[in-house]
Amino acid sequence: MDVKAVLQFAATTRCATLILQAVLNAAIPDHEADAFRPPWIEEPLYLDSTVTWLFSGLSRWDAEHFLFIAERGYLYEHNFAFFPLFPIILRGLAETVLWPLSTWLSVRGRLLVAVALGNTALFLLSVVALHALGRIVLQDRRLALLSSLLYCFTPANVFMTAGYSESLFAALTFGGLYLLEKGFTLRACLALSIATAARSNGLVNIGFLLYLPSLYALSQIRVYRTTAKGYAKIFHYIFVIIRLLFTSLLGTTIIALPFVAFQYYGYRTFCTPSLSLERIPPALLSLAERKGYRVPDENGPPPLWCLRSLPMLYSHIQDVYWDVGFLRYFELKQIPNFILALPMATLGIMAAYAYFQANPELCLRLGLWETNENKGLDKPIPGFFNPRVFVS
Repeated sequence: MDVKAVLQFAATTRCATLILQAVLNAAIPDHEADAFRPPWIEEPLYLDSTVTWLFSGLSRWDAEHFLFIAERGYLYEHNFAFFPLFPIILRGLAETVLWPLSTWLSVRGRLLVAVALGNTALFLLSVVALHALGRIVLQDRRLALLSSLLYCFTPANVFMTAGYSESLFAALTFGGLYLLEKGFTLRACLALSIATAARSNGLVNIGFLLYLPSLYALSQIRVYRTTAKGYAKIFHYIFVIIRLLFTSLLGTTIIALPFVAFQYYGYRTFCTPSLSLERIPPALLSLAERKGYRVPDENGPPPLWCLRSLPMLYSHIQDVYWDVGFLRYFELKQIPNFILALPMATLGIMAAYAYFQANPELCLRLGLWETNENKGLDKPIPGFFNPRVFVS
């Protein structure tokens, strides 16, 4: 019943968000920002204007990149800041489930519909995965239900609805962490690896992979310390350590592989290009010249980043196009964004402090071995202060 209630609430909030974005998008003029807005090259078909009116609010800001990649591929250099899994899913929906609408909707129109349908389904999957993860980590059915409902009602829901990869990434990450908590390490690695194909943040999930098997290995060592003797104890220790190292190395490789493969694809696209400018639609080439976007050109010189000892396109894009670097974000003009983030940052700090107050020894020892306060406890206290919440 809990899952059904959460799904009903999630579906209701998603429908309300879609309706609200359509109304507000029609009522409030768009802000004229210097953002990526490629021209619509295709001839509009019968239903394109209706779909644009209903769902164009889902295509603002970074969503334009995902839609453009789904339609045209990785043409511009800065498109490579956006990972390929979500555009692949959008294009797949447009060419399969929505193909019967191709007479009335252009590719762009079908992609907008795919955003609405696809992200709705992915968001519902992320809710189910979060609820399952909450049940096993919090060990409190009521709190797991409440956290899932709050997740549905978060102001960040707008990013989970628009043409961003957040819903996809959340579903894969929550699902991967659930599998990891259940002890299905290989399946968890595969889910987290697919998450890395959706967002570069997926590399952070390697930390979960390294932590939870380490926790399990230490628990096994504690068991062998009391049950095994002599050479058997040494053998068990060596076996546990080798298994931990193998699991960590293999899992890290699996999770990082999509990121490495995507960087290699970017290198091949721009450092050894096979595309000539004549094959690029004139409107898109004109946009590149007007905005200074780099396109692959087999007759032109390679970009400077190709000559580096580690030619990584992603770091080049973050540095040149988005001015991302150590402490660069801390500027006076960013004060409104800091104020906007202050409520959630405050809640997060307060929650971390409360958890530390309740489990000081656990936090200081990183939860990797027993503390004096939980020795002898057959069952940890359920809820937010449960020791399993520490790494989550």
